[in-house]
Amino acid sequence: MSYSTSAPARGRRTRPTVLVVLGSAGAALVGFLVASSLAPSSSAAPPIAVESLAADDVQAVANLDPRLLEALRAAAADAADDGTTLYVNSGWRSPEHQRELLREAVSKYGSHAEAARWVATPETSPHVSGDAVDVGPSDARSWLSEHGAAYGLCQIYRNEPWHYELRPAAVDHSCPDTYADPTEDPRMGP
Repeated sequence: MSYSTSAPARGRRTRPTVLVVLGSAGAALVGFLVASSLAPSSSAAPPIAVESLAADDVQAVANLDPRLLEALRAAAADAADDGTTLYVNSGWRSPEHQRELLREAVSKYGSHAEAARWVATPETSPHVSGDAVDVGPSDARSWLSEHGAAYGLCQIYRNEPWHYELRPAAVDHSCPDTYADPTEDPRMGP
């Protein structure tokens, strides 16, 4: 496994860190290091680059299901070995942020029914429960599309090639068929 970390200050050894890149639409990206409290202390966890459009900052990664985060770290390490960086554009979201995204989608698409093809309610969103991530850029999505099942990371919706969730059975049986969009997903309700 190969990845770079910043040089330790004054020769001290440092524990691994998770790289988080925070930003908002049109804003400059800012680098921020999250202490390795997010990483298991017994292993050298690779950095995961995160571009979070949510105001939840570090919580977008810290509040992910630990099994999902572990699978992302393993995939990120192997992707890096292949010259690809996985960016998590959106991870965990607060119910308030999800509600705002839904309001914006209704405004953009003109109806709740059309918005539901792209944005779930706070009650049904796997982002709110910490069970989903949106991955970018396109080369990372391509890499994950090809290799994600080996880590249990599966694309769920055909209209959202960036949206991945953990499906542990995929490691042995491949990812399940995708839904056309969230309106076909029985978890989203009637």
